[in-house]
Amino acid sequence: MVDPEKEKAMEEITFKSDTVLSDVHLNTPNKRHLMVRLNTVGQPVFLSQFKLLWNKVSCKDTHVKDKKQKDIQIENTVLDDRSIQESYGKNSNGIDFLNKNETQTCSSMRIEALLDNDGDLEVVRRPRLFSETKQKEPSRNKTHPKVLSQGAENRNEEQENIHHNMVKIEHTMATPLEDVGKQVWRGAFLLADYILFQCDLFKNCTVLELGAGTGIASIITATIAKTVYCTDVGEDLLTMCERNVALNRNLTATRGGAVKVKELDWLKDDLCTDPQVPFSWSEEEISDLYAHTTILMAADVFYDDDLTDALFKTLYRITHNLKNACTIYLSIEKRLNFTLRHLDITCEAYNHFRFSLNDLEKFRDGKMKFIVEPIEATFPQFLVYERIEQLELWKIVATPIS
Repeated sequence: MVDPEKEKAMEEITFKSDTVLSDVHLNTPNKRHLMVRLNTVGQPVFLSQFKLLWNKVSCKDTHVKDKKQKDIQIENTVLDDRSIQESYGKNSNGIDFLNKNETQTCSSMRIEALLDNDGDLEVVRRPRLFSETKQKEPSRNKTHPKVLSQGAENRNEEQENIHHNMVKIEHTMATPLEDVGKQVWRGAFLLADYILFQCDLFKNCTVLELGAGTGIASIITATIAKTVYCTDVGEDLLTMCERNVALNRNLTATRGGAVKVKELDWLKDDLCTDPQVPFSWSEEEISDLYAHTTILMAADVFYDDDLTDALFKTLYRITHNLKNACTIYLSIEKRLNFTLRHLDITCEAYNHFRFSLNDLEKFRDGKMKFIVEPIEATFPQFLVYERIEQLELWKIVATPIS
């Protein structure tokens, strides 16, 4: 059971002005956030569900070669507590996706049909059913988040896991900058969208994610890949990540492979092999990592210049130790900030990221060649979020020089 004093503290949590809040959590309805516990540093931990827009048939079991089978279907879907008309389609692997162009066209046709002779909008309301008139109107009073005991969570886990179209993620909200990895960010959603769209590229692969945070991108990748090494630093963060892997084991076990949560510090040259250290590596895992990894990825981790430099050094070091050529996928959100130093709106973190990309492509050591190219974010969405134009995805092909 939850300690009464801790439960009271969880209900009285207020966010400070020096914290950072992800837009994913900001735009998620309150009823989707369920406070479940306090972590080891006293931060409230929430459990949120994110809907995956796919069929029950996984892409690895579907081989549709005829592109003419991409028929557009229009359905009414309730998202974020409001009725939104969405247009659904299917890619060549049979997975549902949001089609914004079809949505806008369909919505315009509906609006025109509702205009009278003077051009005024006539709203035709659906007649209320008798059963609806009996229902009590929802209360708009302020409510506190519900606190679950660990026992109740375990009892409901089996029943919840039957929903294969939901990813359940534990996360924090409004954290200091050093703890932003404990939140879910749009860059992870963009990367996940691409992985699900191009699932043939990830099928049966060994994948390494750097700076995985809550692990949502790794979890979705594991519905396709054979093995995903989900890495970050900090025992508290990695523990949360491991809990998320367990919460979504129904997805990875039935659709793909295994997720292994490990520590990988960009500021250190070697992987930790001390068995006394939580989330350390075994010699067998290190051997498997270097022998079979063909994909590396990182999502929305470029917000500090020193960490960006450390990440690119880590990418260079790991790719040189791999036995095979590999492809690297990096997602980033171009964030605009007004700085007193420039007295203007700048994107310093993004600019440093682009300089680092340029330096990597120009780097010559006679051992490895890096080819950098952007990926247009025109592929469909498999997760419900706002895909803004500032979101970017980059591809780096690392090939050994014979």
